[in-house]
Amino acid sequence: MPWKVVAFETTPNPNAIKCVLDRPIAAIPRSYRAPGDGADDEIAAALFAIEGVRNLLFLHDWVTVGKSPDAPWPAIKRAVKRELGRLE
Repeated sequence: MPWKVVAFETTPNPNAIKCVLDRPIAAIPRSYRAPGDGADDEIAAALFAIEGVRNLLFLHDWVTVGKSPDAPWPAIKRAVKRELGRLE
């Protein structure tokens, strides 16, 4: 069953956003500090394929997405929704 993004929440870091999901995605923390780090994780690989995504943290029912400073949030949010909505 694909994940649905319920909400995007800001964080103290302007280049990171918390994506709250409709169900759990990770029982224990999974952190990827660079795109190559998530190559063996299907979800991380799909999110890192989004232009501008630089790091990820998965825990419980949320994902924190970090981006490069010049990447626009609207495009990243749309792509995150699309990718999580197609993965199971």
